[in-house]
Amino acid sequence: MGDHMRTVLITGASTGIGAACAVWLDRAGWQVLAGVRRLEDASALTAQASSRLKPVLLDVTDLASIEQARCIVAMQAGADGLHGLVNNAGIAVAGPLEVVPIPDLRRQFEVNVIGQVAVTQAMLPLLRQARGRIVNMGSIAGRAAMPVMGPYSASKFALEALTDALRLEVQQWGIQVSIVEPGAIATPIWEKSGANAAALEAATPEPYKQLYAGVVAGVKARVAEAAGRAIPAERVAEVVAEVLTARRPRTRYLVGRDAKVRAMMVKLLPDRLADRLMTKLLNLPH
Repeated sequence: MGDHMRTVLITGASTGIGAACAVWLDRAGWQVLAGVRRLEDASALTAQASSRLKPVLLDVTDLASIEQARCIVAMQAGADGLHGLVNNAGIAVAGPLEVVPIPDLRRQFEVNVIGQVAVTQAMLPLLRQARGRIVNMGSIAGRAAMPVMGPYSASKFALEALTDALRLEVQQWGIQVSIVEPGAIATPIWEKSGANAAALEAATPEPYKQLYAGVVAGVKARVAEAAGRAIPAERVAEVVAEVLTARRPRTRYLVGRDAKVRAMMVKLLPDRLADRLMTKLLNLPH
């Protein structure tokens, strides 16, 4: 990538995986442009980083915000262009599909899918300048769906498809596109999701609470167990750094033992057998 300083834009960088990537790449010598929804969210981030790291106000669901961020990125990157884009911003909507409010479902896709495409569209001319790389933050949930996590899984399945299409479209300019698929990672997204799920549960009419009580209880127990085994976000940041610097990056990177096990299950087991196994593991009513 030449002798000049490499520039990377990371969306959703105020906490969790995005923050870990921002600090990791800053320490590796990159000029990091850290996308945050509010500048006050960046104070903890800038305290850990060098003066190279610059917070950029960026709401991936707001086209005006994306355009404003594009102007800042273009100015900071200069003639060299943008060497890396890490599409990390994301939310997790949980709940049985029968009762998930449709506005919540729309927001799940606005942030995790449409927002990723909107940011990529805006940054592609700058990435073309640098023959840069795009890293989409997927999840093992994008290969293996769980009950109650349908909205989140659907958004990550969609991101897998977009990654595959984009990779073929932009290869002509030497732009590499990869997707990173973590398993259980210790980040605030699940605390936020848990709070949202609790609010949804509280607002759910009583008959539906009773209908889905067994399913919700099984998933809650499994998620709590997975949280106890969650690996630090820095493990994902290390993989993202590899994707951005490897001579020939892979198209997909599974992160964490649980992600690798679930990916193998999806690959090897017929659907009905996988369903039976999941029903047993989660103690689902059947």
